[in-house]
Amino acid sequence: MLELNSGTTPAADGELVKEISEATFVEDVIEASKELPIIVDFWAPWCGPCKTLGPALEAAVQKAGGAVRMIKVNVDENQQIAAQLRVQSIPTVYAFKDGQPVDGFQGALPPSEVQKFVDKIAALGGGAAGGPMGEALAAAAEMLDAGAAADAAQTYAAILEADGTIAEAYAGLARAHLALGEVDQAEAVLNGAPADLADAPEIEAVRAQITLARQAAEAGPIDELRAKVAANPDDHQARFDLAVALNASGDVEGAIDELLELFRRDREWNDGAAKKQLFTIFDALDAKDPLVMRGRRKLSSMIFA
Repeated sequence: MLELNSGTTPAADGELVKEISEATFVEDVIEASKELPIIVDFWAPWCGPCKTLGPALEAAVQKAGGAVRMIKVNVDENQQIAAQLRVQSIPTVYAFKDGQPVDGFQGALPPSEVQKFVDKIAALGGGAAGGPMGEALAAAAEMLDAGAAADAAQTYAAILEADGTIAEAYAGLARAHLALGEVDQAEAVLNGAPADLADAPEIEAVRAQITLARQAAEAGPIDELRAKVAANPDDHQARFDLAVALNASGDVEGAIDELLELFRRDREWNDGAAKKQLFTIFDALDAKDPLVMRGRRKLSSMIFA
């Protein structure tokens, strides 16, 4: 059995389980979760349930074979990060994906439930089909990138007729409809996907794109909104509307900058609307897009400052 307070696991274990301090939290959790899901276990040496939960989590993570990593944070030694994430009791477990918390629980769970939790989080890492199906998916993606949205839609539809369990195909078909300006049809495709695919990263990305497409249809004139913000920098609604309009016009960087400024001025405005909109934009783009990486870093620095 793995020791809960043994620190970083040996290199032979592939660094799947690692203990860190808050000094490297952004690097080891926020940034690392853009590559694969990260499970964070908040514990303390005096916590009895932690001594049961910790080894169960570690065993499940090792069993996942690299699809997910585990980070351990001693709350006694890292009180600031625990407070920022509102850890009020231990053990507390958070799962991070693409720089943000996506799931979690408090208290000890039986090993079977721990295994289910880890399996669910590991599945967030996604993975495309291989063989002929993978080749068909790649061909459809090339069609879509080349602007042949109708042909891509036909190919994705054929793939789904052969196998209706591929999240990438549902997402691709929805993106093809979006490229054709068919927002309702894109949403219908995602709504028709199996329930166990609803949280797949590919599908969540297209849901974000659909949200932005609907916002774009109602976006206001940029010049008027800029004038409003210039006249009153604390007009949060005008700044938010400006960000929406900028994104709709293709100025994603400008939209992100306005939302970051809004978050800096009042992170709680309109039930955290700036942060939610930023995540919608991030989700709609590739996780490795330089704009996303820059925006996430700036947002993280504000949240954890």
